[in-house]
Amino acid sequence: MNEFIPSKFNVLITGVGGQGVVLAGDIIGEIALATGFDVKKSDTIGMAQRGGSVVAHIRIGHDIGSPTISRGEADYLVAFEKLEAVRWADYLKQGAIILYNDQAIPPLSVSRGETTYPSDERIMITLSQYSTDIFSLPAGLLASEIGNVKILNTVMLGALSMFLPFSPEGWKKVLADRIPQKLLSKNLDAFDTGRKQIMKIMTELADEQEKLAFTEALEHHYDDGCGCG
Repeated sequence: MNEFIPSKFNVLITGVGGQGVVLAGDIIGEIALATGFDVKKSDTIGMAQRGGSVVAHIRIGHDIGSPTISRGEADYLVAFEKLEAVRWADYLKQGAIILYNDQAIPPLSVSRGETTYPSDERIMITLSQYSTDIFSLPAGLLASEIGNVKILNTVMLGALSMFLPFSPEGWKKVLADRIPQKLLSKNLDAFDTGRKQIMKIMTELADEQEKLAFTEALEHHYDDGCGCG
């Protein structure tokens, strides 16, 4: 989908413990290395138990220095949980690509009643301050339909692959190298499912724009300009 190969770009992956954030970051780094890029990667892991925030910084380009992404410098945000997308939104460049799994895993502060989980409207308002290219995917549900909710990270990688300058075959080779053989088939299905989900969203957006343009053309055609009320 992305015909322009940038010289440098930053991918930030966020999620909670148990969602496979670190593995997803490793896979992105390996496909970038295999394609000839320099890569630097850094992981930040919160509480060991499930629910702690986990973040992977992947910096890709030529002669990369620091392994961490500075605020305002992420070209892509991939969030495996939607509140995590909000938490890390200030790391985004204006016009970045945002992909998030439409799933809520309330943190301890919400479970204890110390704060409230933001509404979908509030999440979208926050993310919209940084980009209009926001893609919400039911990755957890899609992974469950394939047969393993834990492969939602691969669904999200498939979605991300539609925007990065690496071939599907290259991605699948890295997956085959990193995923145990007994789990590979479902992960490959998950990767393809993520790609198809983005294509579906893009098609729906194109159809909506086409319908809007057609409606506006009709209104213009039948407007006699008399200003009659």
